Amino acid sequence: MKLKLLYTYLQNTLDMMYVEEDVKEWAEKALLSDGEKPRDINGVELKKGDDVTVTKDLPVKGTNQVIKQGTVIRGISLGDDPRLVSGKANGGQSMYVIAEFCRKK
Repeated sequence: MKLKLLYTYLQNTLDMMYVEEDVKEWAEKALLSDGEKPRDINGVELKKGDDVTVTKDLPVKGTNQVIKQGTVIRGISLGDDPRLVSGKANGGQSMYVIAEFCRKK
């Protein structure tokens, strides 16, 4: 929803402005791009359904638990924030993990 509102705002602003034709083309290309994509530690783009491995021990906020290095998160989902992926690990526990601390399997 946020992205749709931002796109509408940017498109309306672009329509109201007087700009050189090449600058307008550049701005329109930027509007058509999908924005940031979640990427793993190696820069590989992550997609829905991928399996990833955690590359370092990550503390879980609000608890004293730790997601250990080497934990496999299966069937990830992507949310609005391109930095985060969600999936299940450790016997079905659902969790969000920062994509930069994962490696695609």
